[in-house]
Amino acid sequence: MSILLRDVKKAFAGRAAVDGVSAEIADGEFFAVLGPSGCGKSTLLRLIAGLEQVDGGEIALAGETVAGPGVHAPPEARGAAVVFQSYALWPHMDVRDNVAFPIETAGASRAAARDAAGTHLQTVGLSAFAARRPAELSGGQRQRVALARCLASEARAVLMDEPLANLDPHLRAAMEGELTAFHRASGATTLYITHDQREAMALADRIAVMRAGRFEQVADPVETYRRPATEAVARFIGRGAVLEASVQAAGGRAAAAGFAGEAACVAGQASGPARVLVRPEDVALEEGPGAWAGVLREAAYRGGVWEAVAQVEGLAEGVPVSSAQPLREGERVALRLTGGWVLPG
Repeated sequence: MSILLRDVKKAFAGRAAVDGVSAEIADGEFFAVLGPSGCGKSTLLRLIAGLEQVDGGEIALAGETVAGPGVHAPPEARGAAVVFQSYALWPHMDVRDNVAFPIETAGASRAAARDAAGTHLQTVGLSAFAARRPAELSGGQRQRVALARCLASEARAVLMDEPLANLDPHLRAAMEGELTAFHRASGATTLYITHDQREAMALADRIAVMRAGRFEQVADPVETYRRPATEAVARFIGRGAVLEASVQAAGGRAAAAGFAGEAACVAGQASGPARVLVRPEDVALEEGPGAWAGVLREAAYRGGVWEAVAQVEGLAEGVPVSSAQPLREGERVALRLTGGWVLPG
């Protein structure tokens, strides 16, 4: 099921929650909407699911308009399943009956629905827990029941609203593999809402970075990280510093304000003042042509790598650095910029 969003708008008490969002999500695509709390991403999911009515714009599923001027298809007519952060399982039913419920509702006999539910539970590795109630399961197991129920509904689109937010970090990492396997098994178009950029990068074919009700950028994970379209995206995704510079020539040379690296820029970008995004991988902790003297702040060990911020005299903000070797607070270092990205506009 393809999903088309055309200038979608929704406001509450006169304040825009979704403010003119447009995107085309291909059939079978894993599309993540990434942004901070309050940016409008969950409201957007509810609009697509039919749980809220649009104030403006249009939503089409598989080429059929389900929301727009004078149109509001009910949730059950949209062919989409929703996986909520709270799992939304029936507490009085065992695991098998929870999964069998959408099959039986669609008209199958109870026996046939329970047999089919067993197949879906096997897919998510929960056959041994079929007779348990949701309260007897861990958070990760309950999430897998919710995924099995989505498989059982044979939905053509699956809308996930921060499904891993209630899990501990170790389990969240394990569940990322479960979600990838689920997406492959179902073949359904997946819209995934999250505030966790690590999840979005690991799972999505494309990411929409959302801010204040709008999509700032829609791109694949590599493009989003290495070539952000705006400074807001650059600062929200990963670690980085934005330095003042000047584009010297089309094709990517940037220099000024002490910038000593080779920065890629948008094709045809005019010469003149610019701002360059520098990631930790664009910084070498070594002496060399154009090297700066810096003092390390905020040094911390992150498991396999040390991270810190280097304060350099004359720069408005610290430069992020990383190293496999220990970094110490207050340590004086030489650093040399080897690359960067000239932010558009």
